Amino acid sequence: MPTDPERIARAKKAAHEYDRHSGCSQGVLLALQDEFNIGNDEVFKAATVLSGGVARHGETCGALLGALMALGLVAGREKMEDTEAYRAAMPPSADIIKRYKQELQKQFGFEGALHGTLCRQIHAKIYGRAFDMTDADDYQAFLAAGGHSDNGCLKVCGIAAEVAAEKIIELGQESQGQN
Repeated sequence: MPTDPERIARAKKAAHEYDRHSGCSQGVLLALQDEFNIGNDEVFKAATVLSGGVARHGETCGALLGALMALGLVAGREKMEDTEAYRAAMPPSADIIKRYKQELQKQFGFEGALHGTLCRQIHAKIYGRAFDMTDADDYQAFLAAGGHSDNGCLKVCGIAAEVAAEKIIELGQESQGQN
């Protein structure tokens, strides 16, 4: 079995590469599904509309949503009535969000703190401005600015997968998912 750093690096690289096909939420989720043998095709399909900050509306970062979905697959509740499992999943989720913002700051070298996880906030830090991803011209401007380059959202996806993989390994629950 590979060492933990190898698994984390592999998930990070896969998420980076999967986003070349567009779909940050699915790219991160699939990388984690592959690495930890969690979830199924329907879970992957459900993440389709979360990219670009939820249907390209600039809301919560799709890469982060994919990471949190993967965490939910290993640490989430299976029955609505299981409020204990629901509550237990919140601290590791908060850890992923905190680490995600820290790693974005560190790996991109942002000036000033990243105060939120909205897609448009992250774009403003990376590209110097937010984009309206629902507008065809602005979407083209996003691409022209490097939106799907190695140092753009592909890198963001890798970071999201990295921090989620670390948490999944820390929880020791990487093999509890279903395929």
